[in-house]
Amino acid sequence: MPSPGEVARGFAAAVAELARIPERLDEGQVAVFMQAILRAPRIFCIGAGREGLATRAFAMRLMHLGKEVHWIWDDTTPAIGPGDLLIATSGSGEIGHVDQVIDRAKEAGGDIAVVTADPAGRSAEKAQVVLWLPAAAYKAKADVVASAQPMGNLFEQALLILFDQIVVALAAALPATPEAMAARHRNVE
Repeated sequence: MPSPGEVARGFAAAVAELARIPERLDEGQVAVFMQAILRAPRIFCIGAGREGLATRAFAMRLMHLGKEVHWIWDDTTPAIGPGDLLIATSGSGEIGHVDQVIDRAKEAGGDIAVVTADPAGRSAEKAQVVLWLPAAAYKAKADVVASAQPMGNLFEQALLILFDQIVVALAAALPATPEAMAARHRNVE
């Protein structure tokens, strides 16, 4: 069984990997991504697996900011249309069912934003807005921050942190106070 010290060293190594990502982020891409969010009357989000969990967390915070947000696979998700924004996360840049949703959203007139570790992938080619998150991701081929962690751990961790910091920046831009955000939090739990 691994010792608690091994876990602590692994934690420190993961944090060190994460610390190398911000210097490689393109601030211009982040700004364009945030402008697309601010412009959109409705936002639709999609991601698979652990990337999807980080994306769902982002969707929740966008709702707390006061945006109308829908998760693609929820039964109550309405039709997407012109002016709406689909935010798709795809570490590898090529996830079949995510690409199918991108295609359908585009056909319906929606704008597409893709957050990916591989900006040369199929998903990014279909998007008007691409945000490259240069972190090791499962099956991604781009030059990213490497990781000793398995599969897409680094991308998934970085995605959650990046999205949280984008929410902080959007809250300041809107402005949305912590109190206003808390007032939108689910109150039936």
